[in-house]
Amino acid sequence: MDKKRVIKYWLKSSAYDGQAAKHLFEKKDYSYALFFAHLSVEKILKALYVARRTAVPPFTHSLNLLAEKSSLDLTDDQKKLLETITDFNIEARYPSDKFTFWKRCTRNYTQKYLSRIEEIKKWLLKQIPLTK
Repeated sequence: MDKKRVIKYWLKSSAYDGQAAKHLFEKKDYSYALFFAHLSVEKILKALYVARRTAVPPFTHSLNLLAEKSSLDLTDDQKKLLETITDFNIEARYPSDKFTFWKRCTRNYTQKYLSRIEEIKKWLLKQIPLTK
């Protein structure tokens, strides 16, 4: 495994999903903006996993599991935020949750979480040696 190349792959994919989240927000597609924001965080965590473990990341969408497997030391607030962001993945995808989630995804709600997601993404990127 070319560790540096794999990390760059995950980070490039994360940036692409982050841009998609911004475009979806601009188009007022709030639930999918949060869905793509989740993917962006997930891919940074997968890059971090590769950086720290030199292994293929686990096949999971659970951000806290990825952080744990990466031996990332999180605060309780960060763990709670990652749990909430993980829920965006599930709630945006599955019909039983989708309609309730869509109603919750107002402009203000989405903007608040996109801002918090950007903050945690910046912090996570600082944890990856190749991005410092």
